[in-house]
Amino acid sequence: MYFLTEEEKKRLLKGFLPKSREIGVADELRGWNWAQPPLEPMYDCSLALYEVAGGYCPTGRDVFMRRVEHIKTVPNQAMIQGSILHELMVNIIVEAKKLIYIKGVVNYKEICQNLLQIPPVIEKKWEKTLSPDELNEIRTKAEILKDFETSRIIARIQEILIKQPYIGEDSLVSLAIPVVVEQKLDGTFLGLSSHLSADAFTFSEPMMLDLKFGEKRDFHRLTTTGYAMVMEAIYEFPVNIGCIVYAEFKNERLIISKDIHIIDDELRQWFIETRDEKMRMVYEEIDPGVANKCYESCPYYENCHE
Repeated sequence: MYFLTEEEKKRLLKGFLPKSREIGVADELRGWNWAQPPLEPMYDCSLALYEVAGGYCPTGRDVFMRRVEHIKTVPNQAMIQGSILHELMVNIIVEAKKLIYIKGVVNYKEICQNLLQIPPVIEKKWEKTLSPDELNEIRTKAEILKDFETSRIIARIQEILIKQPYIGEDSLVSLAIPVVVEQKLDGTFLGLSSHLSADAFTFSEPMMLDLKFGEKRDFHRLTTTGYAMVMEAIYEFPVNIGCIVYAEFKNERLIISKDIHIIDDELRQWFIETRDEKMRMVYEEIDPGVANKCYESCPYYENCHE
């Protein structure tokens, strides 16, 4: 799902990349200026990136309940499903890379056969949490996702092989599967957790990707923005493009749409302002109050409305 279609590649190369270079980004909002305002953290506390970027609670009281009140919650069905499907995506991509290195280019048929046989495993711990119907629903979605992603990777491998008769394993991996999944990042320069994990990242033209199994929200772009600024802080090269991959299941089909966007000054400023606001709330233990409108599946709903 992280691979761009030909149409998306054209939009990226002819639209987003030239535009991102044209409009530029204010230097003070680049991650490498983490030691100066406005990027320099104002409070001596760290937040997870999802705590900054998550805007499901209008007042941010979910962060207050977790970090100040130290309330632990049980993940809901949507969160468990997202976790399982994310893990499956990582497993497929990593396993595909392993197979290429282990089997070698000459055994590409065996690589393809093994990819098709990857089982969409659901950890036993979820069997006690979910009902049989919920488990069956997730298993069905996992099977659909696995079939799609393995077929897509196989097609990409074959496309490269017919063009490059003398290609080696390492080059085949970089061309057919040009993404790093679960990219580990240290966000301490920006006042974030030292154990961040980005869904996916591409190096050919630096682009941060994030996978969502839910409705499109404007604040989802804060996730790619935050990770991009952390990458800039660590490696000191610009990351101008983000992409939110939205996946949904309809009539036993996988539907995918991508929100490719420029990580501009406006998004960066929004992220920093949100970070500072939530940091202050945690550091000074300020209760922002119950939101006027809560989303139904909020895991903190019962604690918040006591």
